Amino acid sequence: MRYVGLYTQQRRNNSKSLLLLLAFPAIILLLVFAFFALIGGESGGGEYYYDAYYDRYIQTSSGSSGLEWALSQTLTVMPWVVLIIGIWFLIAYKFNTSMIRHATGAHEVTRMENPRVYNIVENLCIAGGMNMPKINVIDTPELNAFASGIDEKSYTVTVTTGICERLTDEELEGVIGHELTHIRNKDTRLLIISIIFVGIMATIMNLAFRFLWNTILWGGNSSRRNKKEGAGGAILALLMVAILAALGYFFTLLTRFAISRKREYMADAGGAELCGKPLALASALRKISDMPAAAPDGREDIAQLFIIHPQSLTGGISEWFSSMFSTHPSTESRIHYLEQF
Repeated sequence: MRYVGLYTQQRRNNSKSLLLLLAFPAIILLLVFAFFALIGGESGGGEYYYDAYYDRYIQTSSGSSGLEWALSQTLTVMPWVVLIIGIWFLIAYKFNTSMIRHATGAHEVTRMENPRVYNIVENLCIAGGMNMPKINVIDTPELNAFASGIDEKSYTVTVTTGICERLTDEELEGVIGHELTHIRNKDTRLLIISIIFVGIMATIMNLAFRFLWNTILWGGNSSRRNKKEGAGGAILALLMVAILAALGYFFTLLTRFAISRKREYMADAGGAELCGKPLALASALRKISDMPAAAPDGREDIAQLFIIHPQSLTGGISEWFSSMFSTHPSTESRIHYLEQF
């Protein structure tokens, strides 16, 4: 795979970031419309409201078609959907760096505290014409590294103490060059946006299934016929929400996977080019794959940042399945590519 130039890669990733920003709210609104369309199709376009006196859901009559009613309802809730998603996104986008640092237990180091790593980062930044990012270290014997941040103030390269102890200077240069390429190509910003969007969709899906399960339990304990009918309507509505949310989550994941796998190949090529030693990076990947750091509390959003995803190292059927739904290409394919560089 030929390495794409810096400015070309940045422009492509900026375009992808914009598309994600526009596409995700569109997917949410499409799911909202699909939900109302299903409800409208069942009810002939009529609305449901809860009648406290009869303790059940009552359907009103409507002269409009189901699709017209669904469009009307979608337009009504659209401002609230966009507002909630926007606030959620801005909070996560603003504080993602501090959340990652807190979740991993990383701490920032200076030249005095870790001159070896600091000098490697500084020399590579000078060679690549980059500004110096922050340097964080995680105190763990496991091996891994990642880059994070959304702008010059928050760009960070994080390494474990294990990777510093077990890799040679040339191998560590290759790993840090890989992470600096993520920053230089603005991959970290694209990654954060996609992680936030997938996380929002996953939360919606989990809440829908949780409410569905609780409604089934509560509805099953009711002995009154009208309560059962009301619970049945609620279960049907929640089931539709859960199915639609699962579909939305699936499609956002596919987008995330496609972007991420290519991003890793590009970072390998850029890191090899930056340090000038592709075989050193290949050797580092072999060592890291022997004992990669696992994400704290099994958090997938953190694991996706690592230079090697721990779950990509499983074998058999799990390896085949993970290759289809993985944020990273296989380590073997990355090493083979670097050896041909």
